[in-house]
Amino acid sequence: LVSVVSFYIVNLPPGSWIESYAIELDNSGLIANQAELDFLTERYGLDQPLHIQYLRWIVPVITEGDFGQSFEWRQPVWSLIRERLLLTMVISFASIIFIYAVSIPIALYSATHQYSFADYVFSFFGLLGLATPNFLLALIFMVLLLKVFGFSPGGLFSPEYLREPWSVAKFIDLLKHLPVPVIVVGTAGTAGLIRVLRGLLLDELEKQYVKTARAKGVEEWRLILKYPFRMALNPVLSTIGNLLPAIVSGSAIVSVVLGLPTTGPLLLRAIIAQDTYAASSMLMMLGALTVIGVFIS
Repeated sequence: LVSVVSFYIVNLPPGSWIESYAIELDNSGLIANQAELDFLTERYGLDQPLHIQYLRWIVPVITEGDFGQSFEWRQPVWSLIRERLLLTMVISFASIIFIYAVSIPIALYSATHQYSFADYVFSFFGLLGLATPNFLLALIFMVLLLKVFGFSPGGLFSPEYLREPWSVAKFIDLLKHLPVPVIVVGTAGTAGLIRVLRGLLLDELEKQYVKTARAKGVEEWRLILKYPFRMALNPVLSTIGNLLPAIVSGSAIVSVVLGLPTTGPLLLRAIIAQDTYAASSMLMMLGALTVIGVFIS
């Protein structure tokens, strides 16, 4: 179902990749060769009805794991997105760890110190984090790091490691570049989770079983962690299914701003160019991430 919807949505705008390609040639001062355009149209089956085009794409996906040929990049879709997908998943899972590692302690402290100065500070920055678009935060980070520390946070690798095969040195270089995109991507999720978890904890702390446990002399932190915290965490953990696709899709513009070699810029370019196979494959993978997230939940 996701593959059908993805395929049809990508093809909703008028025109096709062939027309986009012809316009691109004209804009660059080259004359589009009609014979070449006809050949490409026939080769990719773009003159066929949409349901036939869909079957030409989905049948090899199911039977052979072949996602087809990218129109724009003239290479297999899977080879195009394989490494980018790996880097996207690294950023996504690192962002999820960051979100939970930062938001849970802050929410616990805010709920147990309601209306304190620290609670007001955390609430202020939490609302600021929710209101600030991630791509704007990325721009602010880039300017600050460049002006103050003379360090450009763009990309995930230093120039000397871009084309190098994977090694320990390249992995360490990736870890050095990872904090900026993880903080930028995870900020909105962290701010939202702090607000939700704080509210849930405040509700639990007012319940009768907490008052009874306090009356029996149970140590405060032991009481909070053993009962209200566990109860408040259930709804939070059940939404992890939404975090995976939200982080991947939400980091698309951030990836463009920071120049990250992830699926975000690739998906954006594929949709603009109406590269049906590449765009539909990546959208279908986002759907798969949602399903995986729901099972984890």
